[in-house]
Amino acid sequence: MNVYIATYSIDIVALLYLLTCCCSSNILENRRKKSFLFAIVLAIVIIMSEAGTLLANDGAIGLRGVSILCNVLGFGLTPAIPLALITISDFTLLDKHKWLLWPTWINLAAAVLSIRFKWIFSVDADNHYGRGNFFFIFVVVYIVNLLLLLIGTLRMGKKYRYPIQGKMIVLSLLTIAGTSIQLVYPWIHSSWHCITFSLFLYFILLSEFDSSFDVLTGLFNRAAFEKAASQMTSPKGFSVIVLDINNFKQVNDAFGHNYGDFAIKVVAKILRESLDSRYSCYRAGGDEFYVIGTETDSEKIQDQLEKITEVLSKKRGMDGRLPTISYGYSVFHGGESPDFPEILRTADYQMYCFKRLKRDLPD
Repeated sequence: MNVYIATYSIDIVALLYLLTCCCSSNILENRRKKSFLFAIVLAIVIIMSEAGTLLANDGAIGLRGVSILCNVLGFGLTPAIPLALITISDFTLLDKHKWLLWPTWINLAAAVLSIRFKWIFSVDADNHYGRGNFFFIFVVVYIVNLLLLLIGTLRMGKKYRYPIQGKMIVLSLLTIAGTSIQLVYPWIHSSWHCITFSLFLYFILLSEFDSSFDVLTGLFNRAAFEKAASQMTSPKGFSVIVLDINNFKQVNDAFGHNYGDFAIKVVAKILRESLDSRYSCYRAGGDEFYVIGTETDSEKIQDQLEKITEVLSKKRGMDGRLPTISYGYSVFHGGESPDFPEILRTADYQMYCFKRLKRDLPD
């Protein structure tokens, strides 16, 4: 028992350190930071509860109340940990589907009522712990929430076309496997070591993820593009699109930098909403955007670009101050190792050719 208390103490110290890292982080998105803080505090409370059960269970009769309280907190709150991890990676799943929280609330109620009815656990008059007749409620709810964690991870990977989905899935599976050991072998207290380790890995991975976004537009930033470009070594085909806002300096001079930022955000939103899942969008800097896609059919790429200009044209019909855009693209059809810098230069050259042909000023 002393060994487990010592390791739990290490877990708590580590989580307190992670708590300070989260509070001081300038990288994590604010909503994600709040989710991290909640998950860390929740984990600390549950770890302290489990440590309390080890100290109080099978101890003096006078500690029976402590044992009961710690078991209620442990069994009642533990299924919330996967949900807290979901909110770290996916902000919308539980907001849009609040009914997914009902199993967790049912489990919490069953844990509280176990004080009287011994549904999930029991602590007899001599302060001896035992599993209740309906212990399966806790197990089922915990497994359901772990599956929701995996679903939330897959949703995140689908929403953001960035090389993070595989890492998140592996991390989710690690969390599921590590915390399931104690369900099968209750005498092996491994779950909270795994949760502590997983929270650190989530922090590292999602800090990298959040640092990949452009603050103004929400698109991936130049650093993310450079990273993606460095990984384009496969002989598999792909395409690169370069887009630029026409006469952007004149827009800033005529309407101010605030409106210039607004124009950039409008173009970024059109890109994000017009391009399908085959394309990843990046703000390269200033008024220039890059797109990397898996599409290699020039006609289909042209259709996508025309869709963008049509949507922008409708926006300009409502606000004539909005600028137009120029674009160019280059296709690598595969079959050999790509020269990405040359492919990018070709797309950039095509964009400037288009700009010279279609040059205009805001209406």
